[in-house]
Amino acid sequence: MLAYINYPAWINPEVIPGLPVRWYSLMYVVAFSIAYYLMMKQLKAKKNEADQEVILNCFFWGIVGLLIGARVLATTVYDPSHFYIRRPWLIFWPFRDGHFTGLQGMSYHGGVIGAVVATIIYSKKNKIDWFEFADIAVAGIPLGYTFGRLGNFINGELWGRVTTKPWGMVFPHAERFNVSLGWVQSVASEIGMKLSSSGVVNLPRHPSQLYEAFFEGIVLWLFIWFFAKNKKKFHGTVISCYLIGYGLVRFVIEYFREPDSDMGFVFQFGGEQDTLALFHSFLNFSTGQILCAIMIVGGLCLYFVRRFQTGNSFPQEPSKAVDESAVKQKNSIRKQRKKVKK
Repeated sequence: MLAYINYPAWINPEVIPGLPVRWYSLMYVVAFSIAYYLMMKQLKAKKNEADQEVILNCFFWGIVGLLIGARVLATTVYDPSHFYIRRPWLIFWPFRDGHFTGLQGMSYHGGVIGAVVATIIYSKKNKIDWFEFADIAVAGIPLGYTFGRLGNFINGELWGRVTTKPWGMVFPHAERFNVSLGWVQSVASEIGMKLSSSGVVNLPRHPSQLYEAFFEGIVLWLFIWFFAKNKKKFHGTVISCYLIGYGLVRFVIEYFREPDSDMGFVFQFGGEQDTLALFHSFLNFSTGQILCAIMIVGGLCLYFVRRFQTGNSFPQEPSKAVDESAVKQKNSIRKQRKKVKK
């Protein structure tokens, strides 16, 4: 019995083969739709139409900033070849060598930066509390993010490191290894994979896209939606929890995910590496882990700064007593005017 799974042959990145519509793009639409629905659900509870209109506009510009930031970071920081840095006008050009490719390559961390910058600018311009908006918007983002990672899985990209676990999956486009290597023979023997006497072999990988979809998406959303959102005492709590939570979960999952072959590790303390596809040391850190560490520190700092700024409470609203007094005063003025007319 084989102790691994082959990537499903029936999965095709294109919705309809031959047409320039990919499941990955549709997953983005689903993700934004879910985030929008969950934000509207919270806004309806506020029962303030003026706030709803402004916040929805802010959400729109957040999406624009997210797409710009995600694409720019992916084509600069995550592209050591500097192809797009030398040709910046091609960053948002969906064609390559005369073929439609779409915008392949989006960076999550770049998306966060772009969305934050865009929404802060809009909030300042329209005089709304950015922290209140961020708490509302971010509460639904993890659930939408689940579908983004499912899109990566459908594309057969961003696979994990080699594993002998029974749920390890052979991705068709993953790096192949020479069968003469001792560790390759050991892995193949453990999972019951037959090797030829010469050539290369495609070994099972951790389906890290599914790990991320579940933990960074569903689990993180459950925590934020049912705990952080309901327990918050000041604006800025939920966005802080999101930054910390995502950073922690993604940092751990990066140990199962293979770093980009042309980037390797930012910090490497685990000795020489014969291949990035094998786990060698907890002290080897990828670019994604460094960015996640920044997210964690930033989330912690934001939480404590906001807690100090707000006094661990929401802004004071006019009391009902004041409102009732104002109503009584208006009624009294109306009565006096009626008497004068008579």
